[in-house]
Amino acid sequence: MATETQTKMKALHYEGPFKVSVKEIALPQIQHPDDCIIKVTTSCICGSDLHMYQGRTAAESGLVFGHENMGIVQEVGPGVTLLQKGDRIVLPFNVADGRCRNCEEGRTAFCTGVNPGFAGGAYGYVAMGPYQGGQAQYLRVPYADFNALKLPPGKEHEADFALLADIFPTGWHGLELAGFQPGESVAVFGAGPVGLMAAYSGIIRGASKVFVVDQVKERLDAAQKIGCIPINFRDGDPVQQIIKANDGEVDRAVDAVGYQAVDKSGNKEQPNIVLDQLIMVTRPTGGLGIPGLYVPSDPGAPDEKSGKGQILISFGKLFEKGLKLGTGQCNVKAYNRYLRDLIISGRAKPSFVVSHEVTLDEAPDAYDKFDRRVDGYTKVLLHPNGPM
Repeated sequence: MATETQTKMKALHYEGPFKVSVKEIALPQIQHPDDCIIKVTTSCICGSDLHMYQGRTAAESGLVFGHENMGIVQEVGPGVTLLQKGDRIVLPFNVADGRCRNCEEGRTAFCTGVNPGFAGGAYGYVAMGPYQGGQAQYLRVPYADFNALKLPPGKEHEADFALLADIFPTGWHGLELAGFQPGESVAVFGAGPVGLMAAYSGIIRGASKVFVVDQVKERLDAAQKIGCIPINFRDGDPVQQIIKANDGEVDRAVDAVGYQAVDKSGNKEQPNIVLDQLIMVTRPTGGLGIPGLYVPSDPGAPDEKSGKGQILISFGKLFEKGLKLGTGQCNVKAYNRYLRDLIISGRAKPSFVVSHEVTLDEAPDAYDKFDRRVDGYTKVLLHPNGPM
């Protein structure tokens, strides 16, 4: 660890709705032979963290956030054979054991061995197991050989590599879920970090056209800069805007919004609106990818059904069109080494979505501003051990 006598570290704590604070807690320890401990160089603040920050989950006070983590190995358990002290690694947000049936089939987002009674584990997230998050100076990594992705030593591409923990693979996964093929047209709903990564993945993978739907000008401008066609839903029905601009429906559509989608006013939540728009904008026999987060229970939902995760969609139209759809969290390990190599080769630079980089002490203010979407906050990188 940092010193022989050091027993405490700083970490970001959830206190309750709209309140986080930096506190000192015990340093993580090796608990299993397959563990390692890393000194966290970068941990991202994710839109999914805001669901907990806003009190829209069952998260309890004391939870340490942070599921998008990278850092330097400080200590390895006796069962770890592929890593050594000093290695630079990035971690999938999925905590997976590499041993269960789903892991053996490459579905690491749905590991059944790390979180009893639930398919899937993650760092620092409610209901995703007992794993402390990485918005802290140090982090315990379970099943380290299986979960860690090695990176070139040094500090190069730090911001790009940090996005391999979640949003770059998740955006790519959205296209996979939709069944995308090069040359096809794509509509991405939501121009937050995941939506922009889905759109960027479409550009990299040879989409003929990529439409991006949102209401935030800065996000739509970012989409346009990477070669996408921006669609502001405040200007009219986005489905009709896309069909007119594309001279017909698109081949694939991606929902990167999730259960907090808003109606055409841009202010009132309507959880089913984006799902319905995907159905209406996609050609018969096309495909829908839904990596946007939906939950089985939402204490802040606008109606009773949505509060139970029961969302009314145009299933008859879905059936009539013969559409295929895919849902669920991203199996990060299925993509991250290939996306790493795209970054190293210079073919991909996903860090264009990063708007701010802050220290741990600045994190409470960053959460507040990110939640209120002020000062251009889009994707925030947190450096718990000081600036890079």
